[in-house]
Amino acid sequence: MARTELQGQGISPGVRIGCAVSFDHAADEILRIPIVADAVEGEVARLHRAAEAARGELETLRADSRGHLPDELHAIFEAQELLLQDRSLLGRIEERIRMRQINAEWAVHRVEQDLRRQFEDLDVGHLRERVDDLRDVARLLRRALGGVEAHDLAELGRDVVLVARDLTPSEAVRLGRKGVCAFALETGGPTSHTAIIARSLHLPVVAGLTGLTDLSLADTPLLVDGDRGRVLVEPDPAEREEALARRRAGDLHAREMAATRSLPAETRDGVAIRLMVNIDLIEELEEARQVGAAGVGLYRSEFLYIEKSPELPSEDEQVDVYRALVDASRPHPAIIRTFDLGGRKLAREVLETQEENPVLGLRGVRLTLARPEIFRHQIRALLRAAAGGDLWVMVPMVTAIEEIRAFRSFVEHAADELTAEGVEHSRDFPLGAMIEVPAAAVIADRIAREVDFLSIGSNDLIQYSLAVDRNNEHVAHLYQPHHPAVLRMLRGIVDAAARADVPLSLCGEMAGDPAVTPLLLGLGLTRLSVAPLALPEIKSRLRSLEVPTLRRVTERPWARRPRRRSAASRRRRRRRADRALTREPRGTLRRPREPGC
Repeated sequence: MARTELQGQGISPGVRIGCAVSFDHAADEILRIPIVADAVEGEVARLHRAAEAARGELETLRADSRGHLPDELHAIFEAQELLLQDRSLLGRIEERIRMRQINAEWAVHRVEQDLRRQFEDLDVGHLRERVDDLRDVARLLRRALGGVEAHDLAELGRDVVLVARDLTPSEAVRLGRKGVCAFALETGGPTSHTAIIARSLHLPVVAGLTGLTDLSLADTPLLVDGDRGRVLVEPDPAEREEALARRRAGDLHAREMAATRSLPAETRDGVAIRLMVNIDLIEELEEARQVGAAGVGLYRSEFLYIEKSPELPSEDEQVDVYRALVDASRPHPAIIRTFDLGGRKLAREVLETQEENPVLGLRGVRLTLARPEIFRHQIRALLRAAAGGDLWVMVPMVTAIEEIRAFRSFVEHAADELTAEGVEHSRDFPLGAMIEVPAAAVIADRIAREVDFLSIGSNDLIQYSLAVDRNNEHVAHLYQPHHPAVLRMLRGIVDAAARADVPLSLCGEMAGDPAVTPLLLGLGLTRLSVAPLALPEIKSRLRSLEVPTLRRVTERPWARRPRRRSAASRRRRRRRADRALTREPRGTLRRPREPGC
C-alpha cells in the first residue's frame, strides 16, 4: 500500500514501528456437523478434554506472566479458569450437544453467541467489553477441540504490529510477550482487559480502526501511535525518525514520571494537593498503587450491576468488592459512588422503565430512591464494608436537599435491619453529594450543609450547562471546560464548600488535564481524582506551580462579582445607550450636499 494515515482511538500510549501480521479469527471455519445418537457421549467427553486443555493453557499463561503483569491482572485468568468449570457455560454447551446432536465446536460457537448478545445489548461501552472473558474462553475451547497450537511470533526475528479485529486478554498476554511491539485493532476501549494488559506490558494500542482487517497489510511497515490515536501505513523516513525520537523522549519521560511516585504531591510553595484515582475495574487498583495514589476518589459501582446482567449482584459479592477497595486504599479513603446507570438498557429491562429522554429521566439518586427494593442490597453492602475501613459513599445526580435527606433515611433503615440481624456494620461513613448538574451548583451552599463532602463531576456539569453532547460530532467543539459560565460555577462551588468547611474534590476529565491544573489550583481546588495513567503527569505539573500566583491569574472579570452601581449611575448609562442608538454609526455614507445649499 501507499502511505496512508488511519485515525482511531489511542487506548495504550506510546509509539512503535513494526511489520504488520494479521490475526483473523474469522478465518477459523466453524462448521455445524450433525452426529448420530451413539456418538453424543463421545462428543461430550471430547468437550471436557478440551476444557481441561484450555485450563492448562491458562495456568501456563498465568505462570509465564508472573513478574510481567500486576498481580491484580492474574484475577482475569483465574476468573476464566473458573468459567471453564462453571456449569452455566459448559452445562449449556453439553446440553446443546445432546439436544441438537451436533459437534462440540458448533455448540461452543452458538452458546458463546447467545451469552455475548445479552452483554453486547447493554448501552455501556466500557462495561460491555467485559465479554472479553467469554470470547477468550470460547476461543481457547475451539482451539483445544481442533488441536491447534499457538504460534510464537518471536520466530520472525523482527518487531511485529499485530493487526486484528479484536484481542482477548489471553491473546494479548501470549502475543504481547512473543515478538509483538504494538496492536492495531478494529474494536476495543481504554477500560477493556486487553487495554489494561497492553499498558502493563508497555505496548502501544490504537483501536477503533474500522475496516482495518479488510486492507492488504501483510508484512507492511506500520507506525502505531497510541498517543495520537493513529496508524501510519508505509511511514516516510521523516515520520520514522520522529517516531524514534518520540520513543526515546517517551522512555525518558516515563522514567521521570516513575520517579515522582515517592515525591509529595505539593506545589512549589508547599501547598499539599491530594491526588486520588478514578477506577472502573478492581484490576486497576494495582495501577493506582504503582503511581502512588492517595486513595480512590471515584469507584463507579454500576460496573457490578452490568457485569452480572441480566441478574443483579448479590449483597455478599458487593461486600467483597467494596472491602477490596477499602483495603487497597489504606491509609486513604475509598469513595464509592452509588449506582448511576439510569436510562440504559439495564434500567429499561431489569427496572422496567421506559423513557423518551433517559439522560434527563430516572437516573442517579432518583433511580435509587424510586426502586429501594432493588438498591437496598447495595446500601447494606456499603454499611457492612464500612466496618472494615475508611469507606466514603457518594450520591450521584443530586438536584435537591430533599434527595440527600431521603437517602440518609434509606441508609438508616438499612442499618436498623443489619442491627436487628446481628450483622457487623458501620453507619458512620461520610456521605457526600456529586455536584454535576447546574441546579446543584446553584444551591451548593445548601447541599454542603447536608453532607460530609462534595465532589464535582465536571463532565456532566459542563455538558448540562452548555447543552452540548461531547460525543456528538456536530457540537463537540462547543464542549468548553474554560467557558466563563463553567468557571463561575466552579468558583461558586469552591466558595460554598469552604464556607461549610467540607472537603471538595473534582473527579471529571478536567482533573486529569495538565493544561487545566493551574486553573483548578487557582480556583482553590486541592483534591483531584484522575485516571491512574494521568496521575504522574498531574503531580509533576503541580510541583512546578505556586498557588498565590495562580489565584491572582484566576481573578479575571469572569470571576469577579459585578460592581454595584447607584440608581443615578444606572439612569445615566441608559441615557448614553439611548443616544448611541439614535446616532448615525461611524462610516455611514451621507448624501453630498447639492451645490448652492
